[in-house]
Amino acid sequence: MTDRTDSRTEARSVRGVGALGEFIKSQRRIADLSQRELARLADLSDAYLSQLERGLHEPSVRVLNGLAQALNVPSEKLLAYLGRHDDAAAAHSTESVIATDERLTETQKQSMIDIYRAFIAANDVAATPE
Repeated sequence: MTDRTDSRTEARSVRGVGALGEFIKSQRRIADLSQRELARLADLSDAYLSQLERGLHEPSVRVLNGLAQALNVPSEKLLAYLGRHDDAAAAHSTESVIATDERLTETQKQSMIDIYRAFIAANDVAATPE
């Protein structure tokens, strides 16, 4: 039973990575960007972006956030393609609370969001098996 569950989860993951790749590619084309331009904007190599678009790799949250920012789409939308709704909801919730706190200036809000994203990205890198 566990093997069957694992293979279903893996199949969903493969479909999600493929769908994510197609979405990134379509958004890049809508934005009229070459792969090289998008890779530079998202701080990725051209080769890695090509592999993402072809569904060959599941990107980290840091990579997804960079792509979301470069494509001007919500990172939650990219996370949803991978079935990582919990990660998306937590990030959205935390960033929303910061962004709507009237006691902070816009500069302070952006600084806090940047720091939050940096911590999350560092944790994702640390959790990635080598």
